[in-house]
Order: sequence, then structure tokens, then C-alpha cells
Amino acid sequence: MTPSAFTKLLVLFALCQLALPISCGANQLDNLQKLIESRKSRNPPNSEPWNLEEASGVYVGPQEGLMEADKITALPGQPNGVDFDQYAGSVTVDPKAGRALFYYFVESPQNSSTKPLVLWLNGGPGCSSLGYGAMEELGPFRVHSDGKTLYRNTYAWNNVANVIFLESPAGVGFSYSNTSSDYAKAGDNSTADDSYTFLVNWLDRFPQYKTRDFYITGESYAGHYVPQLAYTIVSRNMSPSQTRINLKGIAIGNALIDENMFLKGMYEFFWTHALNSDETHAGIMKNCDFVTGKSSIACDEYQRRGDKEHGDLDIYNIYAPLCNPAGPKSSSSGSVNDFDPCSDGYVDAYLNHPEVQAALHTKPTQWSACTGFQWTDSPATVLPTIQQLIASGIDVWVYSGDIDGRVPVTSSRFSVNALNLPVEKAWRPWYSNSEVGGYVVAYKGVALTTVRGAGHTVPSYEPERALTLISAFLQGQLPPTS
Repeated sequence: MTPSAFTKLLVLFALCQLALPISCGANQLDNLQKLIESRKSRNPPNSEPWNLEEASGVYVGPQEGLMEADKITALPGQPNGVDFDQYAGSVTVDPKAGRALFYYFVESPQNSSTKPLVLWLNGGPGCSSLGYGAMEELGPFRVHSDGKTLYRNTYAWNNVANVIFLESPAGVGFSYSNTSSDYAKAGDNSTADDSYTFLVNWLDRFPQYKTRDFYITGESYAGHYVPQLAYTIVSRNMSPSQTRINLKGIAIGNALIDENMFLKGMYEFFWTHALNSDETHAGIMKNCDFVTGKSSIACDEYQRRGDKEHGDLDIYNIYAPLCNPAGPKSSSSGSVNDFDPCSDGYVDAYLNHPEVQAALHTKPTQWSACTGFQWTDSPATVLPTIQQLIASGIDVWVYSGDIDGRVPVTSSRFSVNALNLPVEKAWRPWYSNSEVGGYVVAYKGVALTTVRGAGHTVPSYEPERALTLISAFLQGQLPPTS
């Protein structure tokens, strides 16, 4: 084990044991809820509106030869017939602190030289875009139930784009810092800054992509990450001394956009989907202020009741089965059309095999899907940032799986409606494989789409519809009418 990898393990272990700004054993189902609950704690994150920090010199390190060094010969257990190039490695964003972000990059099997570049970010905050986005959602492979072998995702997004999966901030997955205090500073501002520095350096490492059309996508708490990074790019593109990134658009799925609208939409979803009683819903609507966000004892009590009444179900897909390790393993058949609820465990096992980590060019690490940070800054709304992007001419899509109960479609609709944008193209169904894939409405500057039958991680549950959706987005068109 290298000294820096050993340092990361020691630091994470110590912080976990001391219950300091980071915790272990977190997962995607917990992190967003913990952030929301932290608003009412004695040490809440700074919730002031997000502003781009004044630009200082962006670190740019030497990249010569690193693209070739990052090329993956083959991933252990990958199926035969892999017809695209894949890369993985770490990009230093702060050499003094020893801070580096890990990426996994897959090119398109056909015409990669002409297809756009897409960055994918998972949320949490603190969850891995490799473990979730790449291995369970839109990446080219899924993991078999043996935790050792892979099978192809027919509907992977690299069919239509070249896709980067970035683990951020440092401390998530294979991303790390040799300075332990970095883990205590994790928040929206530092994440946007490091992600921007990553991109500038990555484009030097892969210079053939410098002029390519670029899009940022993500889900959940990436409803913060994506707009903030996009506006960082827009602002710094204005400087003649900075690398110009050809940003065209952003797409955020089941995204936390505005906290008040999120909570209002969540409890509306609970009630309209028979997950809450009439009495609890009435108590929430009477006692909770979803305009100013001010809390009260009565509001808190009714919300606690509302959070418990739906019982033990997967709130991220209210109709999905729970993981039953003793039950049949749907992924053993190698089909992406039936998402296995135990997939988290398969991915964890796979990414902790030494030979897999060697193939990915990582430092030997005890990889985990999520890290539980004590998040330092998190604005209550990113609507002002989205408004700035609209004014800058950046395409903005908000999409939502319609059976997610955590950041439901009602929350997305309330949030977009708060922008008070005029409708340019009326609500209508869109189609994928001759079936209704969801519904779409185009406002001036924002398209809002639903994905029928999808939970929080849309490409996990409806991979074909997700591919149809993202293909339209990259073509600058609304999803198909037939």
C-alpha cells in the first residue's frame, strides 16, 4: 500500500471512530436525509445563497503521457466483445494538499471522435459516481451477483456520448487527500472549485476533447453540484487566461433544487400515493411554512409522523422489492431490464477486489459507495443559479422518475414552477419503443420531463427510456412524440 493510500485509510478510520466530520457505512439512501435533518441541528451547514468564489489561479499540472497511462487494458470479469476504449485514474487538483479526484471514462463504440462529452455526477452529498452512475445506472457494465464478473448494459449512455464519471469531493470512493482537514471542509463551494480544476486538467490530459460539445448530468444532490459547476464554467470561460470549456447544457434527475419545494412536494407525493394518512397530511399542510421555510414544533412533529407512516419500503422506488440476499438474483441472467435491489453489495464486492483496483489504476483502498460528511455549506435553493444559466443560454433539463418518493416528481414540478417561466411547448406524452416513456413540458429556458416507471436512479429502473431521453437532450430536441 502506498503512503498516501495508507494515510487516507488512517484518516477515514480515525474520523469515523471519533464521529468527526466524516462517517463510515453511509449509503445513498441515508446521505440526503441526513443533510436535511442537519438543518435543524446545532451546527447546520451554511445555507446562504451560493455565489461563485472569486477566481484565483487554477492549478494546472503536467499531463503529458498520462492519458496513455490511464488506459484500461481490460476490467477483470468483463464480457467478450468490448468495442470501446476505457480509461481510469486520478487527477491532482491541489498538489500542496495532495488532493486528487478519481475518474472513469468510457468512449463511444461508434464515432467517438464526433460525439459529445458528458460528465456524470452522483449526489449524496458524498456518494460515488463510479459505484452508482457507472456500475448501476448508465455505465457500459453492470455487476453479476457473484461480485466478480460484469455484463453489458445495452442502454449505456456511451452509445450516444463519451462519458466521464467523477468521484467527488475528495474522500468519496477512490478520490482522496493527504491533508486530513480537507475532509472537514467538504461543501458546495469546494466541490465546485475542485470539479472545475479537475476538468481543466482532464482536458489537458485528453486534448482531443477540448473543443467538443460538453454537457453535465447528474441526479439527487447533484441538483446542486451540476448547476454550480456549470455556472463556474460559464463565469471562468470569460477569462482569456482560462481553458474555455464548450458547455452546451445540463440535465439533472430527481434533483434537490429548492429545499422548501422539495419538502412540500415530498409530502404531497406521500399523500397522493397513499403513503400518509389524511390527518398527517392535513397537519403538515396546516403547520408547515413552505414559503419561508420557518419551522415549528407542530410542523416537525407532523413531518416525523409522515416520515414513519409509509413503513419499511424503498422510498427511492416505492414499488420496488427490498434486497433479499437469500432470494433469486435477477442480475445473474445478465439482463439490465430487471434491476436487482441487491446491486449495491455486488458493486461493493467488485470494486474492492485488488485486481479490479489495479486495473482502474487506483491506490489500494477500502472503497465504499458513500462517505458521510458533515457538509459545511449548502444553499437552501439553487434556483438563482439556474436562472443565471438560463440567462447565459445554457440548456437546462430537469427530469424525474415518477415513482421516487425521496425527491419526487412533485418536488421537481414545484421547483420549476417557482421560476415562473412561460410555457413554450405544452405538456404532452413522449415515447420510447412505442410506449409512453413519460411526459414533457418546455418552458422558456427549462424542459421538465418525467420518466414513467422509474425511481430515484432513473437509468437503473428504466434504462431504455433513460437512453431515449438523454439522446434527445444531446440532440437539442424534446423526447419523441411517437
